[in-house]
Amino acid sequence: MIEDRTQQIEAMRARVVRIGEYLHLEAKRAEVSTLEERAAEPGFWDDSSAAQAVMSKAAELRDEIEAYERIEADLDDFEVGNELAVAEDDEDLAAEAAGNERDLLRRINDIELASWFTGEFDHGDAIVTIIPGQGGLEAQDWAEMLMRMITKYAERRKWKVDLHDAPAGVEIGIDRAVFTVHGRNAYGMLQSEVGVHRLVRISPTDEKKRRQTTFARIEVLPVLPDEVPVEIRDEDLRVDVYRSSGPGGQSVNTTDSAVRITHLPSGLVVTCQNEKSQLKNKQSAMTILRSRLYEIEEEKRLAELDALRGEKLDISFGSQIRNYVLYPYQLVKDVRSATETSQVDRVLDGEIDEFIVGYHRWRVSHETATAMGGDA
Repeated sequence: MIEDRTQQIEAMRARVVRIGEYLHLEAKRAEVSTLEERAAEPGFWDDSSAAQAVMSKAAELRDEIEAYERIEADLDDFEVGNELAVAEDDEDLAAEAAGNERDLLRRINDIELASWFTGEFDHGDAIVTIIPGQGGLEAQDWAEMLMRMITKYAERRKWKVDLHDAPAGVEIGIDRAVFTVHGRNAYGMLQSEVGVHRLVRISPTDEKKRRQTTFARIEVLPVLPDEVPVEIRDEDLRVDVYRSSGPGGQSVNTTDSAVRITHLPSGLVVTCQNEKSQLKNKQSAMTILRSRLYEIEEEKRLAELDALRGEKLDISFGSQIRNYVLYPYQLVKDVRSATETSQVDRVLDGEIDEFIVGYHRWRVSHETATAMGGDA
């Protein structure tokens, strides 16, 4: 018997209507018209920088409006396809309807999430750092597993990933990882991953096959637009070049292409070694340094523990945001949102949408309750 998805369609339609209400689409359509009128004015391109900003904003608004309208149209098609599948008891049409449902749910989640992103940099790119914590060599292996999880997630979303630094661990895994994720809403989305991640499994390096608990921390920073002012004086920098120690092409490992930049006043050190070009490595290192210095200034200005990267905790017991248990049972559970699944392999292969959506739904509910003076 073919499953009738009418109830799911009604629930999805109700969500889409609510999303349309808080996206204020009519106001955004009016703003697009205003921006297009400005673009048609004589002398608009005399200031190319300002003109590009106007055109970029108009394109962003049009993309958001069109994404919503496509969801409305595809939801109508899904409804028709479901009715045909049920009426004709057609398994092929039912399978197609199931695929359409999965795709629509993902897109509805995306547009709902985007409507919750109100931070200055939420819609832009992200710099991700992964640091092994308590657990010795096992933690370095866990850090590499987390790097793969995030990069696989980015691949699924067709985001671009630029790896800057991922030196090999002592025996297994990596000593750390630093990479940039380029994609719309990347910074907003990946804030769900900020914090300590705990892994419980049978140790692959222990001859007695004992259970091991290991930790690693994920940090996420925004890639700052060029117009955001961050003062960096040349005299405050020490730039060292050296031969890459990580994997890469022949030139990477045989030339002094790796770059280490030390910001002397703050003591911050940034290294990049994945590009064959010393110049590209230096440019990437400076981008990361700008974001980290901006974070420090935000912390001072707001007098908060950590405004952009989340609360800094020891990378050990009691500080985790998410648990990944591979033994004696299989379960991934987010401590904050209570989102959980037994499909551990899928999660580690980058299928983390439900955790990202769950976290941001929890975050918005928490912020709303706090604003209203209630308990989260």
